[in-house]
Amino acid sequence: MARVAPLSGFPEWSPAERVVENAVLDTIAEVFTLHGFANIQTRAVEPVARLGGDSDASKEIYVLSRLRAGEDRGEPSLGLHFDLTVPFARYVEERQATLAFPFRRFQMQKVWRGERPQEGRFREFYQADIDVVARDVLPAQAEADVAIVMARALDALRERVGVPRAVMRINNRRLVEGFYRGVGITDVAAALRAVDKLGKIGPDGVRAELAGIGVGERAADAVVRLASIQSEGAEFFDRALELWGEVDAQGEEALTLFEEGLRHVARLVEAVNTAVPGTARADLSIARGLDYYTGAVYETELVGHEDLGSVCSGGRYDSLVGGGGFPGVGMSIGVSRLVSRLVTQGIATASRGVPSAVLVAVVDEQTRPVSDAVADALRARGIPCEVSPTAAKFGKQIQFADRRGIPFVWFPGEGGDQVKDIRSGEQVDAHAASWEPPVADRRPTVLLGRGEPD
Repeated sequence: MARVAPLSGFPEWSPAERVVENAVLDTIAEVFTLHGFANIQTRAVEPVARLGGDSDASKEIYVLSRLRAGEDRGEPSLGLHFDLTVPFARYVEERQATLAFPFRRFQMQKVWRGERPQEGRFREFYQADIDVVARDVLPAQAEADVAIVMARALDALRERVGVPRAVMRINNRRLVEGFYRGVGITDVAAALRAVDKLGKIGPDGVRAELAGIGVGERAADAVVRLASIQSEGAEFFDRALELWGEVDAQGEEALTLFEEGLRHVARLVEAVNTAVPGTARADLSIARGLDYYTGAVYETELVGHEDLGSVCSGGRYDSLVGGGGFPGVGMSIGVSRLVSRLVTQGIATASRGVPSAVLVAVVDEQTRPVSDAVADALRARGIPCEVSPTAAKFGKQIQFADRRGIPFVWFPGEGGDQVKDIRSGEQVDAHAASWEPPVADRRPTVLLGRGEPD
């Protein structure tokens, strides 16, 4: 038989790795739910015209077609969604008459992108999104609310599944646009695209990119200096204002935008750090997405794992739905990116890959109904178990349980049942109506890298 060739970019986790993935998803959903975000799911496909249009994203879309299309002419061309924002926008547009605004939603689904697979980047992966969307005016608190909820979700993941400490870097479109205009830059979007490459091409490379779009040497140097400002406290505020004066930036409207953005970043950093100390920092180098976002923008990295890139990002936008209206703010966690780092580096593992806590042994095939009855009695009390597939010698049945990772073997007997912990060798009398496994053994648990349960 020919060997099956794997498909890169489509992760298929082992049962034990799925335990870790489910723990991540469950933790995120719990935090989102506690903060009043309603769960929705949207269909996997959207019309290609809605997904891509003329944007760069169109080259990453997987288009659906049937091997035998038959006579179904006139159907729109469909593609798999590459994020959860496009389908959410359509969802809001279709249901705007019935939704209660501001609408708080969370969504955890797979998305598909036809990009080059690499570490932490897949073609099929889970995302977890939250958004607050308003009908006309977005409450000012929403930008802080979303950032705080995400910070708490990441903090819960750190405690429960060992996700390394997260640092949320915050910037603001108004701040950046005001400064750029103050130093004479008119093509703000092009300048942002240049600054977005700072980590790859360095300050000199950014200056060269800016020169290529007509930005003068003095203005380019001011842009690079602005991007160097970051802090966990409010000191960035004074440093940025000092820079404004040093570079002789001009324009009252530009200064108003700049100062408004500075105040907003300061409030957000303080709010997030009050909720989850040490999480947020102002970082005026953040440019990715600022040509789309209209207010706050967030990028989140894991301490010691910066090579993974951003694991959680988002920002404020003025219009979710094409044609205007529905301002909102949202953030997205790259779930599969997190899980990949957890399982490949042994940061989190599962206590076992199977749900069964107990294997009920079979004495002989004639008494299999007795073993089935024991299993059903345990299941009725919420204890996952399975019955041995064969009536082999007990030693072989114990070996089978060990290979499966099942911690307990149950032995039915005429004089009374017994259960054996095959890890310690301890064997005790037991009754299916009352016996309880240790809490940590009832279900598979996540073990942190140091080998301790979460």
